[in-house]
Amino acid sequence: MIKLVALIPLFPLLGFIINGFFGRKISKGLSGTIASLAVLASFIVSLLIFIDLKEHHEITSQTVNLFAWINSDTLHIPFEFLVDPLSSWFLLIITGIGFLIHIYSIGYMHDDEGFSRFFTYLNLFVFFMLLLVLGNNYLIMFVGWEGVGLCSYLLIGFWYKNTAYNNAAKKAFIMNRIGDLGFLLGIILIFVTFGSITYSEVFSSAGSGSSSTVTAIALLLFVGAMGKSAQLPLYTWLPDAMAGPTPVSALIHAATMVTAGIYMIVRSNVFYSMSDFASEVVAVVGVTTALFAATIGLFQNDIKKVLAYSTVSQLGLMFLGLGVGAYSSSVFHVTTHAFFKALLFLGAGSVIHAMGGEQDMRKMGGLKKALPITFITMLIGTIAISGIPPFSGFFSKDEILAHTYEHSPVLWFFGMLASMLTAFYMFRLLYLTFYRKFRGTHEQEHHLHESPKSMTIPLVVLAILSVVGGLIGLPEFWDLPNFMHHHLDPIIMHKNPSVLNHTKEWMLMGIAVVAAGATIFFAYMVYIKNQILPEAKDENLKGIKKVIYNKYYVDEIYDMIITKPLNAMSDLFYKFFDKQVIDGLVNGVGSVVVGMSSIVRKAQTGHIGVYIFSMVLGIILILFYSFI
Repeated sequence: MIKLVALIPLFPLLGFIINGFFGRKISKGLSGTIASLAVLASFIVSLLIFIDLKEHHEITSQTVNLFAWINSDTLHIPFEFLVDPLSSWFLLIITGIGFLIHIYSIGYMHDDEGFSRFFTYLNLFVFFMLLLVLGNNYLIMFVGWEGVGLCSYLLIGFWYKNTAYNNAAKKAFIMNRIGDLGFLLGIILIFVTFGSITYSEVFSSAGSGSSSTVTAIALLLFVGAMGKSAQLPLYTWLPDAMAGPTPVSALIHAATMVTAGIYMIVRSNVFYSMSDFASEVVAVVGVTTALFAATIGLFQNDIKKVLAYSTVSQLGLMFLGLGVGAYSSSVFHVTTHAFFKALLFLGAGSVIHAMGGEQDMRKMGGLKKALPITFITMLIGTIAISGIPPFSGFFSKDEILAHTYEHSPVLWFFGMLASMLTAFYMFRLLYLTFYRKFRGTHEQEHHLHESPKSMTIPLVVLAILSVVGGLIGLPEFWDLPNFMHHHLDPIIMHKNPSVLNHTKEWMLMGIAVVAAGATIFFAYMVYIKNQILPEAKDENLKGIKKVIYNKYYVDEIYDMIITKPLNAMSDLFYKFFDKQVIDGLVNGVGSVVVGMSSIVRKAQTGHIGVYIFSMVLGIILILFYSFI
C-alpha cells in the first residue's frame, strides 16, 4: 500500500493539468468536479496508507524512492517520499480539509469568470503542499515550500484587475522570500556540516555537530518558519492575504501554507531538542505573536480580518508549544485549528455571500434567522476556538498551556491572556454578525438567504469535526488514550518527558475554562446587554483603541524604515549610477564608434581613381616594409 504514495500528489497535479489546458473548453461544473475528485482521490489513498501504517505499527517509517534526481561528486539527492507518522497525519489534514474547501468553492465561485483558473490554482497549491510534507529531504521540502509561496501569490491576487489585491499578493510573496532566505541558508549549513540533506542521515549524525552550529541551523530554519507561518516580525502579509477569495483564505489559514512552518520544525525537532537557546527563541516569539495579534483582533471590523489575526495568534500558540518541547501538542492544535478555522472562514464566506460581498460587521447584525445553518456552525467554531469543553479547541489549547506552565509560568500567563482575548474577539464577531437588528441596507436585507448545499454541507462536516476532534488528544491523566501523543512518539526526541501532577492539571483546566467563560460573558454584556457598537467611522477612534485598530502602525513603520529608504536608494542609483555611469559608458562607446565611423566614411569618395591610387600606395608600403 505504501508504494501507492506517489499517487497522492499525482492526482492534484493531473487536476491542475486538465483544468489548466482544457478548463475553458469544459463546463464549470465539470471543471470543479475534476478538481474536487482529484483531491478526494488523494485523501482516499492517504487514508489507506495511514491505516496500513497503523496496522503495521512495528514499521514506523518507509521510504519510497521514485528516481535519481541530483548526482554529483559531493551531492546525491534522490527523489524520495517518506511515509511516517508525521507525514501521514499531515496528508490527511491537507487532503481532507482541502477536499471540503474545493466542494465549498464550487458554490462560492460559481458566477466568477475565472472559475476554471481558480480550481487550477487550488489543485497546484495542494500538489505543492503534499510535496512539501512527503519529501524525504530538505530540498524536496524546499521545492514544495516555494511552490506554495507561488500559489499563494496567484490565489491572493486572483482578482488581478484590483490593484490593492495585486499589492497584497506581492507583499505576501516578498515577505515569504525574506523567510525563505533563512530557510535556504539553514539547508546549506546542514549540508556543509553533515554532508547530506536527507532526514535520516542528518538526524542520525546531528550529535556530531557543535552546539553553536546546531543552534545556528535551528534559528535559520525558524526564520523560514516565521515567514511561512506569519510570526513576528514577518506576519504582516497574512492579514492582507484576505484579498483573495474566501476559500483561499480558508485553505491558506487552515490546512496548508501556514502549517508548513509547524511541520518543518516538528520534522527538525532533533535540532531544537539539542538547542535550549533556539527553543527558547521559538517559545518567546510564539507567545509574543499570539498576544500581539490577539490584541489587534479586538477592534477589527472586517469579518475576515478578525479571523486573519486569530490565525496569527493561534499559530503563535502552536510555536509556543514547539518552543517548550510539546511537539505532539502543537500538531494536535494544528489539527483542531484546521477544523474550526476552516469552518469559521467558510462560514464568514457564507455571510459575505449572503450580504452581496459586504465584509464590515458594522453593517451586519440579526443574520441568525436568515442564515440558520451558517449561524449554528459558526457558533460551534467560535466555541471551539474559545477553548470551551468539550469542543476540540479546549483539549489542544489546554495541552499546550499545561506544557508551557511546566516550562515557565510566565510564558503560561501570557499564553493564557492571548487565549482570553481570543474568546472575547471571536464572540464579538458572533454577536455583531448574527445578533440584534440588521444594520445593512434594505436591498441587502431583501436578498439575505442561506448558502447553497455545496457550501453548507462542508460547514456541517467541519462543525462535527470541531466538536469531536478533541477525542484524538484526550488528557492522559484521565487514563484515556492520547492518540496524537502516541502516534507521533516515534519521530520526536523528547526533552522534558515529565508531566504535571493531576492536581495542577485540573487547576490549569479550571482556570482556562473560568477565564474563557468570564471573557465570553463580558463580550455578551458589552455587545448584547449594553448594545455597544464599534465606531461608525474609523476617524472617530482615539487613543490606544486607534493605535490597536491601525495594527500598531507596523506596516507604516516598515514603510518608513525599510520601503521608503530602499526606494530612495534605488532612485539615487537609477539617476546617478544607472543613467550617468552605466548609460554614460554604453552611450559613450556608441558615440565613439559613430564618431570614428563618420571620419572613416569620408575616405569613401566613390571615385575609382582614388581607390586604384590607394591600392598602389598600399602595395608600395607593404613592399617597402618587407625589405626593411
